[in-house]
Amino acid sequence: MNVSERLSFFASLFRVDEQPETGMWLLYLTIVALCIVVYKLGFAKKLPILKSAIIYLFLIMGCTILTFLAVFLPVAEGLVVAALILIIYKIRLRNEKKQENAS
Repeated sequence: MNVSERLSFFASLFRVDEQPETGMWLLYLTIVALCIVVYKLGFAKKLPILKSAIIYLFLIMGCTILTFLAVFLPVAEGLVVAALILIIYKIRLRNEKKQENAS
């Protein structure tokens, strides 16, 4: 069985099977960035700086586990879909508020 056939899209994009160290770092940074985007779009509230730092610290630590899972599972792909859905939701919400204020 060929391992490269079982890799997820982002893992194969970053060539985790050929360049494990560089590929895993790129995959990790991608997952961290996508997690931050999803958190900011869907769940973030105005918090004091220390509480925000603690949340981001735990988010970054959790992304370590997600990175290992993302080699064979579509973790990053799911985060991309979640980010797109939240972006569409935010745009529609903004448009509705704009129309409501206009009328």
